[in-house]
Amino acid sequence: MRALPTYQPLKLVALAALSLLVVSCSTSRAPAQKNTTAVRATPGLDINRAHKDGAPWWDVDVSRIPDATPTLHTGPYKANPYTVLGKTYFPLSDSKRYVASGTASWYGTKFHGQNTANGEVYDLYGMSAAHKTLPLPSYVRVTNLDNNKSVILRVNDRGPFYSDRIIDLSYAAAKKLGYAEIGTARVKVEGIDPQEWWAQRGRPAPLMLNEPKVAQNAAPTVTASTGTVEQWTPPPQQHAAAVLPVQIDAKKNASATASGQFLQVGAFANPDAAELLRSKLSSMVSAPVFISSIVRNQQTLHRVRLGPIGSPGEVQQVQNSVRLANLGSPSLVTAE
Repeated sequence: MRALPTYQPLKLVALAALSLLVVSCSTSRAPAQKNTTAVRATPGLDINRAHKDGAPWWDVDVSRIPDATPTLHTGPYKANPYTVLGKTYFPLSDSKRYVASGTASWYGTKFHGQNTANGEVYDLYGMSAAHKTLPLPSYVRVTNLDNNKSVILRVNDRGPFYSDRIIDLSYAAAKKLGYAEIGTARVKVEGIDPQEWWAQRGRPAPLMLNEPKVAQNAAPTVTASTGTVEQWTPPPQQHAAAVLPVQIDAKKNASATASGQFLQVGAFANPDAAELLRSKLSSMVSAPVFISSIVRNQQTLHRVRLGPIGSPGEVQQVQNSVRLANLGSPSLVTAE
């Protein structure tokens, strides 16, 4: 037997410490999967989703993320039949009376920013879901049968195609329901009629809310059909927009500059915070969004404003929409 070098004890201690670190990491995270090419038959249709996905590294207070707001859909629904793994699915033409119970899973970082089956973009912090046969888009209430927690979600994707699971939730939705850490849960899924949902609250459905923006070059939306089975190809990847857009009459805007119909949503000492809010607002309103900086008490404030807006009615619509998106409480200001 060869004699050990004089530095061997120190080397052994270092190796032992490294071994403990590796064991610690392996117990806190799922074992790494072999890097193989995922089979992605259509946007949002990845049969390997359950094996290749995960949660973000940082924790998120999902209690501050609002549920999806049921809105009236005025465009066509994506409900054509499609085939995955040799099985053809025939989506429903209506989700209003849909009720089902079964196992729910979730998907996260692997698909964050990728296109969903109807051309929107997946946001793991959004309140959305994937379903095999509900029309896209539609809205559902999902209840965890083990703790009675429930969320309202927008269905904008297809899946899951793994095991016998009936619905795939976004990471934020699964965390709100209390099963993100364990992976699956027994749930009840109930379709929502937006008109009935708002009527129960004594309010008409807000017409200023529109559909989320779709990815550029996304596959065209198609109407419900029982004809030819679709052959989909994945649209290009793009990051998700986080809020609902509001449409403002551009012609009225052109004549409103002199009237001073402007809203201020926030004022920040940090220019990055102002730019973040400006970016979010720009994705949800067609009125100009800009940052107006001033110096007060030897401090620079970066004010996030939007306008001009053409009428008091449109001003009220924008205020309601911004509040609904939890982006602030807009107030009327004069142009400066």
